[in-house]
Amino acid sequence: MNKELVEIRWHGRGGQGVVTAGKLLAETAMGTGQYFQAFPDFGPERMGAPIRSFTRLSSKSITIHSQIETPDVVLVLDPTLLGTVPVTEGLKDDGILIVNTSMSPQEVRRVTGYQKGKVFTVDASHIAIEEMGRDITNTPMLGAFARATGLFDLEALVEQVRAWFGHKVSPEVVEANIRALRRAAQEIQEG
Repeated sequence: MNKELVEIRWHGRGGQGVVTAGKLLAETAMGTGQYFQAFPDFGPERMGAPIRSFTRLSSKSITIHSQIETPDVVLVLDPTLLGTVPVTEGLKDDGILIVNTSMSPQEVRRVTGYQKGKVFTVDASHIAIEEMGRDITNTPMLGAFARATGLFDLEALVEQVRAWFGHKVSPEVVEANIRALRRAAQEIQEG
């Protein structure tokens, strides 16, 4: 993916790290000299309610100040949203859909009806539980994003995770997140 402006929409549930993932991606862009925007779309929703977050990345100043209606990339952190929330709505024909699921990319195409662009799947929940002991999939999904889009070097994301979480959690938790990020980049499937 080599575009001047890349628009990304994240789908998940409150408490899954959707907003944090968008911000981490944006701060990684800043570290590579890109312009960015990262913002959530939620109101009084509670933990577990469906939410969206948006990230824009660009080599030039971004003058758009609205939600993303026609994303280049959609990431779905919670597979229970498939079939209940229109996650592929507006996704460009040459877009990329990345879903946290144990389903194959072909099964995701059937469930979502998205047939034109690229579809990637990764069992980020399984990875998160094995590596971190919790079903928080934002960092594994960042690893999947890096591999699927080629927009960032995986090590740039690793360094951003270290910087972001380094002062918030123990070194063991930081390293568990990094292992999950790297594993997801290795285990992602395209179809």
